[in-house]
Amino acid sequence: MKEEKKKLLYSISIPIGLLFIMWMVKLIEYGFNISLVNLGNYPLDTKGVVGIILMPFIHGSWGHLLANSAPFLVLSTGLFYFYRSISVKVLFGIWLLSGLWVWFGGRPSWHIGASGIIYGLSFFLFVSGLIRKDTRLAALALIVTFLYGSLIWGVFPDFFPKEKNVSWEGHLGGAIAGLVLALYYRNSGPKRKQYSWEIEDEENEEENRSYWDIDQNSSHT
Repeated sequence: MKEEKKKLLYSISIPIGLLFIMWMVKLIEYGFNISLVNLGNYPLDTKGVVGIILMPFIHGSWGHLLANSAPFLVLSTGLFYFYRSISVKVLFGIWLLSGLWVWFGGRPSWHIGASGIIYGLSFFLFVSGLIRKDTRLAALALIVTFLYGSLIWGVFPDFFPKEKNVSWEGHLGGAIAGLVLALYYRNSGPKRKQYSWEIEDEENEEENRSYWDIDQNSSHT
């Protein structure tokens, strides 16, 4: 129980730390009556390069930040809990790849917000859970699908015909990053737990193969 509590605290510490920075940035903007949107991601322009990394920390409004906070915390905590050995690599990979996608392929506008990271985490957890065929990870994948299943539509620009300020490029970049990393790390991280009946079946199959080999190699008179 103590080890499990320690694991949970570790899993939530980094997500809370990143979320804390997001909220501090918005509080600074509010307190000093300034806008830090120019620290966002502006495609194919040197002024927007810094936004490849800083984009997820900047939000256009309190509503924007609130909408991203819960899913970011839930999904990133799930990543650090179930994929502890590769969690930092996956999060950094999604962060960087989604930002680069926006910088190279986005519209000429300031792109801000953590939604690209949320899409990346959603797709990574869902695809990785299916690949590994692990009951725990499959359950997490189902939760992701149930809570954020509508996210799939956010990668298509026509889904937001009236929402000119929605960065579908960030959504698509995050989704692609999550998918790519799920495939890349398919053999890393948690292994599927084997149950007693599966082990017994494997032992029986191995024993049958051994008997077959002996029978084939024996001489008959």
